[in-house]
Amino acid sequence: MQFELNAQARTLQGSGASRRLRRAKKVPAIIYGGSVAPEMVELDHNDLILALAKEAFHSSVITLKVEGKAQTVLLRDAQMHAYKRQVLHADFQRVDTTHAVHQKVPLHFINAEAAPGVKLAGGTVSHAMNEVDVTCLPQDLPAFIEVDLKDLQAGQTLHVSQLVYPQGVKPVMHGSDDPVVVAITAKKAAAAEGEEAAPAA
Repeated sequence: MQFELNAQARTLQGSGASRRLRRAKKVPAIIYGGSVAPEMVELDHNDLILALAKEAFHSSVITLKVEGKAQTVLLRDAQMHAYKRQVLHADFQRVDTTHAVHQKVPLHFINAEAAPGVKLAGGTVSHAMNEVDVTCLPQDLPAFIEVDLKDLQAGQTLHVSQLVYPQGVKPVMHGSDDPVVVAITAKKAAAAEGEEAAPAA
């Protein structure tokens, strides 16, 4: 999915200037990274909050046009108001299409109801992770990673290394660590078979 946002250069800084921007339905933001100095910009609040509502926006390469000049960026942070539906500030990082990036990508779980451990054994699906850290070239970055549970038995687990990744995409592993992504917890045998059939009084 392609995302494109327009921004304007921001010259005034400080909390007072930021408050005035927010009252004008603008969001103060910063673009950093690469060999160019950080840029202070402002974006239209409605455009940004509509984009933030889309899951793919958080893990996609974004074309950010500042005064008409396009830059390729990733969203690194969006600070939200404690209780209002309002974006207070956003951080974007420039990316180079020839260099790999690290990014957290959401996991989409499918076929949970068809998993033998659920359908036949009455087990429960337990999610240990909802996103996975991957590395790839910006243009190969997937919007999500699909996790198919159709073959998972009761008591089995799926680890990060066992997921199916698109071509050019690799999980970021730390040493020999291979975290559990999802498991099917076996149903406790009828409360331990009535506590081994309570002895007669």
